[in-house]
Amino acid sequence: MQNVELQKENKKKKDMAKERDQEFLEYLVKELVDNPKDVKVERKVDEMGVLLSLTVNPQDMGQIIGREGSTAKAIRNLVRIVGLKNHARVNLKIEEPEGGRAPRMEKKEGSTDDIENISL
Repeated sequence: MQNVELQKENKKKKDMAKERDQEFLEYLVKELVDNPKDVKVERKVDEMGVLLSLTVNPQDMGQIIGREGSTAKAIRNLVRIVGLKNHARVNLKIEEPEGGRAPRMEKKEGSTDDIENISL
């Protein structure tokens, strides 16, 4: 009788734990971005483990990636740690916005607009 109760309790704990990685990622990313309403996290489980797919507003991609990918790397490490705590292998995929990256603003040669707008 106790064995059946223990199995039910363990299953309940695993069900709660499987959602924690997704909740943690949502919370973390929503605190970092300017448009928290646009944050979406999808969770897929297969034989390789758990895959969390993150989608954010295209304007927030820079905040999620960070300089030289340092923020994305830190987020991935934190998500893996949460997964290890729950005995699961968790990977993070950051979805690229449609159309890829926005083009960078290039300065034209000989442009003096910045110099003329300086006020003392």
